[in-house]
Amino acid sequence: MSNPVTIAIAQIDITFADREKNLARMIHVLGETATKGAKLTVFPEAALTGYCFDSLEEARPHAEPISGPSTKRLSGVCRELGVFAIYGLLEADGDWLFNACVLVGPDGVVGSYRKIHLPYLGMDRFTTPGDRPFAIHEAAGMRIGMHICYDGGFPESARVMTLLGADLIVLPTNWPPGAECMAGCAVNTRAMENNIYYAACDRVGDERGFHFIGLSKICDPSGRTLAEATDDREEILYAQIDVEKARQKKIVRVPKLHEIDRIRDRRPEMYGEIVRPKTG
Repeated sequence: MSNPVTIAIAQIDITFADREKNLARMIHVLGETATKGAKLTVFPEAALTGYCFDSLEEARPHAEPISGPSTKRLSGVCRELGVFAIYGLLEADGDWLFNACVLVGPDGVVGSYRKIHLPYLGMDRFTTPGDRPFAIHEAAGMRIGMHICYDGGFPESARVMTLLGADLIVLPTNWPPGAECMAGCAVNTRAMENNIYYAACDRVGDERGFHFIGLSKICDPSGRTLAEATDDREEILYAQIDVEKARQKKIVRVPKLHEIDRIRDRRPEMYGEIVRPKTG
């Protein structure tokens, strides 16, 4: 059995359009989670900026590149504490803006992700759809995959990262009312169907008339809930990740009578419709 790695999920409120205040809050939380032994702390979608911008013009002054000011400051904190962090931000790349998240550690940026599936909501109404494939990044002895909020409702996202070797998939999110089933069911399902650890980090509070529902959760490869937050207050969740449990895809319930492997037992030749280009 491998040595387990402690991770933390920071379900916090976010101050709209105030990068300095939100960055200071994340730095404070990192100090707390590091003292509890967490090697990775995950923050919500748009944790640096807030989410409910009304236009590209309004959002642009709050965007930054990766690497940029926030990644440099948080990397310095990670270096002091010997930890890693994942957080959401508005990424600027030339004339384009992306709803993004970034994994930083003691040596700087480890990897980043641009949200691929965009709902008609908040800043996703005018940001650019992600243009990079899903990827896996090594940090704290784990293979980590990242996607954001609405992506979690597309099972193909987690499946691709599983096939790439993910032990842990994280979902920084801003769930509004109506997403309760995502919190209650989909997080467990994504973990179970891929035999991986899955951690969803939501926010709480209100922003420009939108309420956010919390209910952050960490699940193990069987789909069992390891830690779960409430729907109305800031909380930090902790769980231990055993990468060997995620990497052992064959599950033996009764030797030679009941054995399953949801990766080996796939039938990709039957799934062509999934990747057929959309029409209309």
